[in-house]
Amino acid sequence: TDTDAEVVNGSRNWGAGFMPAVYQGSRFRPGDEPIAFLKTPEGIAPQRQRAKLDFLAQLNQRHAAQRPDNSELEARIRSYELAFRMQAEAPVAIDLKSESEATRQLYGLDNKETETFGRQCLLARRLSERGVRFVQLYHGAGSKWDSHDNIEPAHSKLCRAVDKPIAGLLRDLKARGLLDETLVVAVGEFGRSPEKGVSTSGNGNDADGRDHWPYCYTSVVAGAGIKRGYVHGESDKTGSAPLESPVHPSELLATIYHAFGIDPETIVYNHLNQPRELVKAKAVTELFG
Repeated sequence: TDTDAEVVNGSRNWGAGFMPAVYQGSRFRPGDEPIAFLKTPEGIAPQRQRAKLDFLAQLNQRHAAQRPDNSELEARIRSYELAFRMQAEAPVAIDLKSESEATRQLYGLDNKETETFGRQCLLARRLSERGVRFVQLYHGAGSKWDSHDNIEPAHSKLCRAVDKPIAGLLRDLKARGLLDETLVVAVGEFGRSPEKGVSTSGNGNDADGRDHWPYCYTSVVAGAGIKRGYVHGESDKTGSAPLESPVHPSELLATIYHAFGIDPETIVYNHLNQPRELVKAKAVTELFG
């Protein structure tokens, strides 16, 4: 789910990478209609809609049989089926009006500063409890976290916008008995340089800002057996570099696979039938209690 993911990387945010196209995600938009064109056209009964999709599937399957190496055709067939199921089930999943006032306040929907990301977090919980296995939330469209100037007021506002919704999501998952089987990861792609005037990207930064800093930053992981209140690793006193137990991004990915019960060194094959390891790194098993 996102605010305006088309601004940054567009469809690559939910693409399948080198995996078959059928694995790509479905985008949920902000507002009262998170899924575009979800509603069946007026005057079309469910039976007629089902018959139309069955006929369309026949045509697509005939077309795909002549092109067995085109995974996008198989993805298209499955996407129509997914769309039909969404028309029947998704309206209930995305209807936040059914939530209690206490739950809405827990996620910060009663506050303009936290409402947008709070809606995303609440929607993530509703999707997860209905069997959706992976949900990605995006915050800070338009490079809002990319503070080359005014970092203190800018980041203070951004932190307030996500702090309560994330805490609310964790509390809600725990209260519903879902946190033990749900992994929550909050992370960006890099940190900010710890000193004024230090530039790593060539974009520069003034006295009130910072530049990109991939050498040392933090992430938050919770649920799925992760130890509560545990801090892994330590930076130097300025946050310039790791001082103890550094974790590379590939190791974080391996840890996520480990939480899923997937061996990080599993070999998968891309669309050209070339072998690929999921990730060449070891999981940080110290995180698990």
